[in-house]
Formats: sequence, structure tokens, C-alpha cells
Amino acid sequence: MKTLVRFIRSISIRVWLCLALVIATIIVAIIYFSRPEPRSVEIPTVEVTHVGKKDVNIYGEFAGRIRAQQFVEVRARVEGYLKSMNFREGSYVHKGDLLFVIDPTVYRANAEKARATLEKARALALKTERDLARIRPLFAQNAASQLDLDNAVAAYESAKAEVSVAEADLKQATQTLSYTSVTAPASGLISETGADIGALVGSGAKSLLATIVKSDTVRIDFSMTALDYLRSKERNVALGSDDEHRDWNPYVTITLADGTEYPHRGMLDFASPQVDPKTGTFSVRAEMPNPDHALLPGEFTKVKLLMDVREDAIEIPSKAIDVEKGGAYVYVVLPDSIVEKRFVETGPEVGNDVIIERGLSAGENIVTEGYHKLRHGMKVRPVRTEKRQVKESEPKNAQQ
Repeated sequence: MKTLVRFIRSISIRVWLCLALVIATIIVAIIYFSRPEPRSVEIPTVEVTHVGKKDVNIYGEFAGRIRAQQFVEVRARVEGYLKSMNFREGSYVHKGDLLFVIDPTVYRANAEKARATLEKARALALKTERDLARIRPLFAQNAASQLDLDNAVAAYESAKAEVSVAEADLKQATQTLSYTSVTAPASGLISETGADIGALVGSGAKSLLATIVKSDTVRIDFSMTALDYLRSKERNVALGSDDEHRDWNPYVTITLADGTEYPHRGMLDFASPQVDPKTGTFSVRAEMPNPDHALLPGEFTKVKLLMDVREDAIEIPSKAIDVEKGGAYVYVVLPDSIVEKRFVETGPEVGNDVIIERGLSAGENIVTEGYHKLRHGMKVRPVRTEKRQVKESEPKNAQQ
């Protein structure tokens, strides 16, 4: 023990200082190499889309109903027993085709009687005319009195009137006889018959024999709200009338029962001048060609109406827009890759896109993915998204 103490005392102060320096160096090295690595600042990667201008079609969707251009009832205009039916139910008939024949026996007899009465009246008129021709020379020679002349003139005038009455009766009887042959008042598809052969029809009996539906062209009826009307007026779009100052007119397309779009388009031809106070809507009508009779009158359909065409509009994906208390905003990537939070005024939605009324200019880039982690003034690493497939604009002035 004494030997150790003497050894320690024999060590010089310089050795102790060197030993302390070595220990301190070791401690500093341990602290340095065991420190956490400094975290590098991570620049977020975002997807951006280039903002451009294009013409955008604005559509509205409504529930509509199809009706025939003409719906004509074929009725018996005279009473009688149905003698024959000269068509096939459900077939196409032309205007003037003979459809039904009602027993004409009584009406033919009435026409013959009227014709005989007319002949009798004409014979009487001829006799009175001759009598008057004989009386006048005698009256001039004082061989006949004034009373004889007056009677002859009255008889002649009365006979002429009887001829007129007989002619009218014959015309009426002939017309009534023609009603026994029921012809098609219009061309179109005819329904099933409403009376059987041998049944009593007309007047006191059943008068509706069939109906004819002309559906080569159909009409689409649907309703729009007063708000739709105001929006159209704001854009100077007059529903139901053509405007020579623009190169497009409102047209409609419809969806068939199987979900496919009907290939033909219809043009608006009428808009009601007043709103129904019970529903708050007004009626609108479009005419649509139906050459293949694929559309059946009475069925309901979904109507898609071209309401407006925004020329040189700015349209961006709806997912690029976020909303807060102050309004809707987007993140715009500046040329130095710094993002700017910019409030915008939005317009109508078109599918998955929305039109920007104010706040953006063509040529700018906006963030479409990853904006939830951004703040105004942050630096980002922009990645251009693949160019979206945009359908070619449909012809503006669409008529068929």
C-alpha cells in the first residue's frame, strides 16, 4: 500500500494533465459519434395540372316524358252496325285509308230520297218559271191582273227556294252517307279496334273505334325551374327560340331504357311563358326525330339539355379545389416552385371538373394531388400529371 502511494506521488503533474486530456478526448468523441443525425428538410412532391382555355358545354339533366307528335282518335260519326274492318291492328296506315265500314243501307236510302226531292223541286221551279213567262206578256196587254202577276212571281221565288233547300238536304244526306266509310284522318300506327264487327257504334253507342299515333317525330316534355330560367337569361339564352347571333342552339339528348344514349338529337321548340305556382316549374318541349320508331309515346326518360356554351373558359378538376370559411381556393405553383394559396370564384360543374370564373389565368399550374400537406409559401417538387383525356367538343349547332 505504501509502495502504491509512493508510485502515485512520483508521477509528475504533466503526466496527470496528459491523462486528463486523453479522458476528455474520449468523452468528446463518444458524445460526438453518439449524437443524432440532423434531419434534412424534406420538400413535398405534388402533382400539378396546367391551366388552359377551351369551349365548355354546360348541360342540365331533367326527367322527361315522350309523347307522339299526333294522337288522333278515330270515332264513328253516325250510328249503325259495324260491317267491316279493313286494316291489321298495330300496322301503319296512311291518311285516307279505309278503316271501317258502318252499315250504309239507311243512309243511302236517305240520300236517294233527298236526291228525288231535289228533282221534284227543280221540276216545280221550271214550271213556275214558265208560268211567270206567260203571265208577263198578258199583264202588259191588260189581259192579266196585277194579282195574277204577283202570284206567279211568288210561286217562282218559292220554287227556287225549295230547290235550294232540297240541294242542302241532298248535300247533308250525301255527307252523312260518307261517314259510314271511316277513313284514317292521319298517317301513323293504329291501335287495336275498340269495337267488334256487328256491334252497334256511334251516337248512343260506343263511338271510339281506334286511335292513330303519328310518332315519326316525337315530342319530349320536361320541366325546368325558375332558377334555370334566370341562369339562361343571364347568359342571354332564350329557351324555345333560335338566336341568329350565336352559332349554337339548345338541343336535347335522351337516355333509352337500357341506359344507352339515343343517337338523334332534338331541338327546343317551346317554353311556357309562365311558371306553375303549384310546382315552381315551367314546361319545356323539344321535337326529336324517330325514324325507326325506337321511342314509344308515354315512356319516361332522362333528358340532357345543352343550356350554355362557355367560350374560352378555364376548367380545372374539382379535386384541386378546397373550401374553407373564406371560400374556395387552390394552390398555384409559381415558376420558382413556391406554392401560393389563391381564392377563386367557381362556376358550374361539368362532370368531374368545375369552371373558374375568377382567380386563375391560362398558363398557370395548380396542385391537384397532395395539397392537404401544403401551406402558403412552401417550396414543392412539382410533378406534371398525365394529360387528361378530353372528349372533343360536340358540334355546337346540332340539328338533325
